[in-house]
Amino acid sequence: MRNWFEYAIVLVVRALVRVFPRWISLGIGDTLGLFFYLVYRRRRELAVANLRAAFPFRTERECYEILRSTFSHFGRHVVELLIFNAVNHDQTTNFIEIKGEKWVQKAMAQGKGVMYYTGHFGYWELLLMVHALRFKPMVIVARTLDNPFLERLMEKIRTRVGTRAISRHGAVRGLLRALRNNESVGMLIDQHTQSSSSVMVDFLNRPAATTSALASLALRTGAPVIPVFALPLPGGNYRLIYEPPVEPPAENDPDPVRTYTQRCTNVLEEYVQQYPNLWLWMHRRWRVDATGLGIDPKTAVVSTNTVARKDVFP
Repeated sequence: MRNWFEYAIVLVVRALVRVFPRWISLGIGDTLGLFFYLVYRRRRELAVANLRAAFPFRTERECYEILRSTFSHFGRHVVELLIFNAVNHDQTTNFIEIKGEKWVQKAMAQGKGVMYYTGHFGYWELLLMVHALRFKPMVIVARTLDNPFLERLMEKIRTRVGTRAISRHGAVRGLLRALRNNESVGMLIDQHTQSSSSVMVDFLNRPAATTSALASLALRTGAPVIPVFALPLPGGNYRLIYEPPVEPPAENDPDPVRTYTQRCTNVLEEYVQQYPNLWLWMHRRWRVDATGLGIDPKTAVVSTNTVARKDVFP
């Protein structure tokens, strides 16, 4: 019933955004986000706990203000996806400005494929659409949504511009094949990873289990790694920012995969610190500490009651 309810809301919103002016549609997105802020109490509590731990200098009121803005942002993100999916490609690029295009051109000219990464930050799905139209589509690793109806809808939106999504299972092989064919691949690196190949890095003042696939593939293929972010601008426009490629670790680095992963994470962290309302605080990003002890998501403190194995996190 919950899946049907969520899907029905999205279908209603999709119908409305196709007839209303864009500024009204974005207002609907704000309302949608605030609605879910009120409904999903458990996610709200988890997010506030994450904010407290990441920004101990902020007051309780400031944390809740950031969170309300976060929910509003993601409501707008959903609506913007539905709007862009209904218009032609020329209309899509009218609202976008691109910064750092030279880094993309230089990376593509190397002929080794290009690895792009971001997080659940800003307008990451919109980023995929615009990149495919401006340069070429990506092969991405995507977690299957819990709601199967919304998952099918997202697949249609992504494939409309040629983006190919592969599941996490067997993803490394698919990404490696794409890079060897001089294609572009994209990854999100800000989710907790339940894998023996994950590495622990520092993220917003706490250790976080992070995928090592990005660094491992880059070291194996020599493909450049470019951070990319989509930010909102005044007036309903957006800026797509391609940062310079992340510097690979030295040849004599004792743990090059972790070093590379940490450097990539550091860039994402800078954006989250600067624009905290644009990141997905509702995710259980931190589940273990550096010693492998479980973390209580409600209080954001280490709990000695749960000890996590290295290869299976709670």
